[in-house]
Amino acid sequence: MPTIRHAHRLRTGRYSVPGQVYLITSIVQNRDPVFKDFEQGRLVVDALRKAQQEELALSLAWVVMPDHLHWLIELKDSTLTFVMARTKSRITFALNRSIGRDGPLWQHGFHDRAIRREEDLQAVARYIVANPLRAGLVERIGDYPLWDAVWL
Repeated sequence: MPTIRHAHRLRTGRYSVPGQVYLITSIVQNRDPVFKDFEQGRLVVDALRKAQQEELALSLAWVVMPDHLHWLIELKDSTLTFVMARTKSRITFALNRSIGRDGPLWQHGFHDRAIRREEDLQAVARYIVANPLRAGLVERIGDYPLWDAVWL
């Protein structure tokens, strides 16, 4: 496994504020496209829904790409670190069990960006769900099965 020399910088300046909206990105180790298979991608969707059921975060929009995840959330009474640790752990466990693998799945850490109040949340959500289109995976956003947004 390659060493990430500056992974600690992902945490520098990180604040978890309940009620704040965040755009979170998490990447699979070595950019392995494990979620290109629909069934494996659905494991991610299940974990995102579980985080919402547990009232850790309100999912506003998300897209599961073959090798990473973009998730727009409103943080509830928790921390970003807790939400992501629990969600990534849940996905890893389910995927490992599903395909008979073991070991870590995700790169260490995650990237987060707090969305300013004046930003248009729907525009951010449109940008997120258009990722498969920009990546050339589909010709129309509606053709990609692993995304959702509350505005639809």
